[in-house]
Amino acid sequence: MVAVSAPQNGKKIRHFLTLNDISASELNDIIARAIELKGQLYQGTSKPLLERKVMGMIFEKSSTRTRVSFEAGMAQLGGHALFLSSRDTQLGRGEPIEDSARVLSRMVDIVMIRTFAHATVERFADHSRVPVINALTDDYHPCQLLADIQTFVELRGSLQGKSVAWVGDGNNMCNSYINAAKLCDFELRLATPERFGPSAERINSAKQHIKVCTSPTEAVQGADLVVTDTWASMGQEDEQQQRENAFAHYQVNSELMSHAAPDALFMHCLPAYRGKEVSAELLEAADSAVWQEAENRLHAQKALIEFLLTQ
Repeated sequence: MVAVSAPQNGKKIRHFLTLNDISASELNDIIARAIELKGQLYQGTSKPLLERKVMGMIFEKSSTRTRVSFEAGMAQLGGHALFLSSRDTQLGRGEPIEDSARVLSRMVDIVMIRTFAHATVERFADHSRVPVINALTDDYHPCQLLADIQTFVELRGSLQGKSVAWVGDGNNMCNSYINAAKLCDFELRLATPERFGPSAERINSAKQHIKVCTSPTEAVQGADLVVTDTWASMGQEDEQQQRENAFAHYQVNSELMSHAAPDALFMHCLPAYRGKEVSAELLEAADSAVWQEAENRLHAQKALIEFLLTQ
């Protein structure tokens, strides 16, 4: 179901809480626009398309790429971004999410939220008068998928009909890749340790596009894209040793990549822990697209912001 709020001044409010909130054609338009905006920035022809627009950035989880990419993106678009930490606002002192949404959305033009429970962004969006962007929850990370898709399109073309191997934890990134498989029409091969995979419900939601594999080698065999993420996400630090033991045979390295297609790409949303989920040599290898992927958070999110504010 597409996330929308009740119309304000006769205008329907679109949100971006998961990839399911946009259609395949809208995704293609956003990616094409991201590439266009990136070119304009490189050529020095960018324009202040969102002059005087203000974004409220609510952070309950720490961040590097998310904060910098959204803040820099709003500046490049001619707008302004406000950093709102839960430690410094009434949200951190127990103000109901619904009340914060009602107040903040009367003062800013768009809101992004990086938090723990996905229900938090859903409740905020339900009571917001402006578009809300999920900048990461425990369940989904859709903005990172925009950057990943943009990177693949730039380097290899459309993902349609391709095969993508997910190796590692069935986390928020994995869940968003499941959504992307449906939207982009690619095969997603999942290699996760027992008890660490995505839920059966999520797999079944895209079962025609999902292949559950018994090993990383099976998943990577002939794949066009190989993706992994940290084994212990924020909030799981007390499980780190247990997870390292469970994931010991799930490192993505050059040997594993040798089973992928000859022109396969490797991606990681970062931060990466060399020697854990990815080897140091692969992160710096020619088939690693992680640095371009990281930069594309900036461009993809600018296109998304423009899309949401001009609907």
